[in-house]
Amino acid sequence: MQQVSSNYLKEIMTDAHNRTLELVAGLDEEQLIGPKLPIVNPLRWEIGHVAWFHEKFILRDLYGRPPLLADGDAIYDSIAIHHEQRWDLPLLSMEDTLGYIENVLDDCLSLLPDGSADPAQSYIYRFSTYHEDMHTEAYCWSRQTLAYPKPAFANAGVPEDADAGAWPGDVAIPGGVFFPGSTEDTPFVFDNEKWAHEVAVEPFYISKAPVTNAGFMDFVEAGGYRYREFWSDEGWAWREQANAGHPVYWIAGDRGEWRLRRFNETVDMPLHQPVIHVNWYEAEAYCRWAGRRLPTETEWEAAALGEPAQDNSRLALSKRTYPWGEQSPDMRQANLDGRALGCIDVAALPEGDSAFGCRQMIGNVWEWTASTFAPFPGFSPDAYREYSEPLFYDTRVLKGGTWATRSRMVTGRYRNFFGPERRDVLAGFRTCSL
Repeated sequence: MQQVSSNYLKEIMTDAHNRTLELVAGLDEEQLIGPKLPIVNPLRWEIGHVAWFHEKFILRDLYGRPPLLADGDAIYDSIAIHHEQRWDLPLLSMEDTLGYIENVLDDCLSLLPDGSADPAQSYIYRFSTYHEDMHTEAYCWSRQTLAYPKPAFANAGVPEDADAGAWPGDVAIPGGVFFPGSTEDTPFVFDNEKWAHEVAVEPFYISKAPVTNAGFMDFVEAGGYRYREFWSDEGWAWREQANAGHPVYWIAGDRGEWRLRRFNETVDMPLHQPVIHVNWYEAEAYCRWAGRRLPTETEWEAAALGEPAQDNSRLALSKRTYPWGEQSPDMRQANLDGRALGCIDVAALPEGDSAFGCRQMIGNVWEWTASTFAPFPGFSPDAYREYSEPLFYDTRVLKGGTWATRSRMVTGRYRNFFGPERRDVLAGFRTCSL
């Protein structure tokens, strides 16, 4: 595990903290608790949980500090406390919650040495910060779910080519040997990326961009949600239970047009942006209607990070960190970090293309794959043992990150995972030819 400077750890931890404050700013006491729903947490509990996580894994486990809250574990431990109980706990007041997260941050930063952090600090400070990053992304979709106002981010800014339009067509990916996962010399590794392993890949064709709202609209208007033959048994059972007839935030107009709810506003349908807030069942049904399929996790990663061999007849043994290479993402390559406060057109950001010409495989929208989330050969849990293992075999793999994902956290190797019924998360998909 790569050692990093203490200044870098201070910078990212402070930045994650500031994003948390931006996402709860302007919400009143009622909004900070919100309705009891299975797909969101009460925000006041959730930000307290994030502070507790820093305290537990950094202050207590790494440094041996005593708990800051006498009953903190009984209130904020997400593994021990069932989801539906979180609205009924004796939570700190909002003022005291903000004081708690400030105190935890100050203590964590004060314990870092001058110069370089040691390996244990380098790992757990980054992991705990990335955990906060995951929650700030969740705060974004929670605000969408609950129709709260759009947040205000200090780094807001839309790419110049955000309205670049559609990007249709497929690219060919040659067959060969590919190694999904991370190697032991990777600077930072999430436990479910352990370890890179050989997989044989057959040649395939994958779309250059994710499915757009316009493309998904064709499926909806062709009766895709009405016809049983497009859905698996589980998918049809979900569709009937949810009474779904279109993506969850689409709104049918009086003259047959479609509009879209974004946070607490209704906007004209952005036709060339990727369809978002669709679940795995909806993606699967679209593919069956279109005569396409979802890529496997390995195919997705090969298309994103793979390179052609010198004669272009097969995959090279080399693999990139990002579709464009090794350089960390910036605004020219990927729609990340919440800057655009939403998706942009799928033809935007050509500088982020993969070696094979796939666009936006990092950022803009998470992409469902056909693969069930399962351990790689050599998997072992890290300090937060419950990060991956409890979700193996019950969830599906998503790849690539979305507009709200933090650029410091996501790479082409990153494996996200959610249940196939979840359409509150910031997910879409791209397809492969049959």
